Amino acid sequence: MTVPGSAALSRPGLRGREAELERLRALIETVRDGEGGAIALLLGEPGIGKTVLLQETVSIARALGFVVSHGRAEELHELAPLASLASGLLHGDPPLLSSTDFADLAGHHDQRIWLVERLAQLIEERSAGTPVLIAVDDVQWADPLSRFALSVMPARLLSSPVLWLLTGRIDPELYGQGPRTTTLPLRPLSDTALAELARDVLGGDVPTQVAELLDGAGGNPFLAAEMLTGIAASGADAPEPPERLVLGVRDRLAGLRPGTLHFLRIGSVLGRAFSLADAAALCGRPASGLSAEVDEAIAAALLHDEGERLLFRHDLLRQAVYADLAPSVRRALHREAASRLVAAGRSSTDAVPHLLKSAEPGDQEAIGLLGTAATDVIAVMPDLAADLAVRALELVPPHAPMVFDVGERAIVALTRAGRYTQARETGDTLLARQPPLDVFARLQSVLGDVLWHLDDIHELTRRSTAALAAVTDPTIRARLTARQALARSRGRDLGAARETGERALAEAERSGDREARVLALWGLGEIALNAGDCAAAAEHHTALSVFDSAFLPEEAVARIHMDDFDTVRRLLRAAGDAPLRPAMLIWAQATLNMGLGRLDDADADLVTAERLEADLHVPGNLVNIRVNRGLLAMLRGDREAAREHLDVVRATVAERPNTGNHATHQYFEAVVADGDGDHATAAELVRSVQRDHPFLRWRLLRPHVVQAVRIALRGGDRNLAEDLAAQAVEHATRNPGVPTAQGAAAHASALANADHELLERAVHVLLTGPRPLPLAAASADLGRALLAAGDPAATPALTRAHDIYAQAGADAEADRVRADLERAANRSGRRRTGSLRPRPGQGWDALTASERKVARLIAAGHTNRSAAETLVVSPHTVNTHLASIFRKLSVRSRVHLARIVLAEGDAGTATGG
Repeated sequence: MTVPGSAALSRPGLRGREAELERLRALIETVRDGEGGAIALLLGEPGIGKTVLLQETVSIARALGFVVSHGRAEELHELAPLASLASGLLHGDPPLLSSTDFADLAGHHDQRIWLVERLAQLIEERSAGTPVLIAVDDVQWADPLSRFALSVMPARLLSSPVLWLLTGRIDPELYGQGPRTTTLPLRPLSDTALAELARDVLGGDVPTQVAELLDGAGGNPFLAAEMLTGIAASGADAPEPPERLVLGVRDRLAGLRPGTLHFLRIGSVLGRAFSLADAAALCGRPASGLSAEVDEAIAAALLHDEGERLLFRHDLLRQAVYADLAPSVRRALHREAASRLVAAGRSSTDAVPHLLKSAEPGDQEAIGLLGTAATDVIAVMPDLAADLAVRALELVPPHAPMVFDVGERAIVALTRAGRYTQARETGDTLLARQPPLDVFARLQSVLGDVLWHLDDIHELTRRSTAALAAVTDPTIRARLTARQALARSRGRDLGAARETGERALAEAERSGDREARVLALWGLGEIALNAGDCAAAAEHHTALSVFDSAFLPEEAVARIHMDDFDTVRRLLRAAGDAPLRPAMLIWAQATLNMGLGRLDDADADLVTAERLEADLHVPGNLVNIRVNRGLLAMLRGDREAAREHLDVVRATVAERPNTGNHATHQYFEAVVADGDGDHATAAELVRSVQRDHPFLRWRLLRPHVVQAVRIALRGGDRNLAEDLAAQAVEHATRNPGVPTAQGAAAHASALANADHELLERAVHVLLTGPRPLPLAAASADLGRALLAAGDPAATPALTRAHDIYAQAGADAEADRVRADLERAANRSGRRRTGSLRPRPGQGWDALTASERKVARLIAAGHTNRSAAETLVVSPHTVNTHLASIFRKLSVRSRVHLARIVLAEGDAGTATGG
């Protein structure tokens, strides 16, 4: 079999691209041979040869047995979710995905993370037996959802034999640089390559005059080829490019019939690729009556017939036809195209790109279509939705009554996109126009969400109170009351906040408004959490989760605070792979694993949650994630990692100040300072958390109160220690059925008062609970107290603490307890040998227990999805484990991993330890 490109690389169409093609061939062979996935980027100006190289690469891959997806993004299709990827995935011989698979995906296009993960799973399954090439041309025009998928999936599928080939114009912000990425910037052709190209077209030696003219092409092969075609037809006397291209196209157009000329101009407005039906509608003629025009345009080498659509032979040709239209004519044609598409029953996403190029202030149809398109795409492309909604607002005349409705939608879209400052400015501009009182109240209601995200609680309280004095609409009143309850959840009088929340819920139920009910239940849950009332928090969040399943993570976390781990497991198992806020679900899983003392798994979950937030560019939980990872690092004794996490927290808090983040940051600073021996500073930081952030006290200190008491005592502040212990007792009184609350109160009071009996009570209570680490801490303190008193019962208590810490991976704490056990052994005459051997950074022994399970499953042929189902975890967590496994084992593919697992001959089963 002869493989394209296997010999005579320098041939017509590929002159001067031998080196690039050879690198692409090497990538294809690497992926084919089981070395994992790869990404190739072909970047350069229009006409530089990207598409030709892509097509040659596709031919080589097909000849070597790849399944190929070959798609193209188009400039005027940026509003159709996943259109750029779908153009290739659904076509091919055979297609990479079936139409049934894609229809299932399209049904969840409003859940970006879920959709991309499911798409990656399908591609992973498809590539299990056959290597895959996914090529997307002109990716600079990709719709936002395809662009998002292309930014996430290559890294997700690096262990699978998938080669991604993307072409586009130079735009580092769009492509970025990922692992195993080969970037091939296409440079202008050399003089030698241009001479070969000239010989291909003209035959024989190249006259000096032609060589001089080719200098004007700037090494661009398409411009050079167009020049040479013109020279072959009419000689070498003509202007230089790029004017030559426009004039050359104009010369071709001049020889066409008027109907064909009009048809091509219409086509250039519709985009590089367009349907005959759309062009016919815009021409005002039946498609069947345009066959002569189509034939003439194809004969003039301007169009190519793809079957379903007509295509300008190159985008530069389309641009040349388009540039020959007067600006006013272009604008009029785009506006007419939008109207014709709507009249033909096409969606707003087809018409809006034309409206963006043509609509003028006061265009009612454009305002309506832009608003509809923004609503259609807001769930999956919030930034684009915000742009569309803002553009719609710009088209509304300043004093038109509709300005407030359109403006409200713009505020909502901007908020959804995370553009809070712009949303606030937009709302304040509308309010400055002194709208009617009910409109004023409605705008303040939607601005309430903006102010909550901006952490401007004072302004939220002030505005909601003012709006409540003006509102008459019961639905808006219920929403405003709920916003007021949320604001008051951050204050000192949580009793008054609770009353406001209950009133908001009653108003929401009377009005029958879903949004008001969600806000009221959310507010009541926040108030209960801040008051340390675990049962009430669980009750409200359960009601909220039943009403809206997107709040299941909040219910799970609330029940974790109740020590109701069995229910949490059922909730997370039931959520499974559902498209529900995956980052928050993983956060709930991490919180559960921390409670269970599974530090490695908790850390992997936190890494996964951070990655998912970063994928969406909404790092709202980054501070909490990094603080918890830092606290885990301190338990392990990894001070360097803890400081790295602290640096991220400091930078994030400085960039995005937030009251809750500030309190969490202060506590983490206290733990690190205490670990560094700066006990006075650590105690002052804990004091500041108590003093400045009372509403967060039990959300923050509930799992850490014993550690906070220790910090206070080491800092010489007994009053602070006693205050913390007293609060712990109050918290236990509020939560009589929560073993951890009861045990933590006894433990904190025992430390503050040096009471050995309370330590024994703490251990006794914590033995009935589900959390091993608080039990280990209480057992360690009890053992030390007994050891100081010369009581031989110290050894069993210390042994329990050591074993729990060692099993959890809390190596630093285990080593501290081991030193106490050595002292106990010396007193009794027994010897206890050895300390924990640190886990290495590389190799099989570096893998955690969960990573070994994943490694065995993948080596046995499981996909990420099936491995996740076997282990009852999220596929996202399996992705994180797999990335860590590959890094620690220095492998690049599943094939390599399988060899290592086989070589280890590990006796454990796939789901065993």
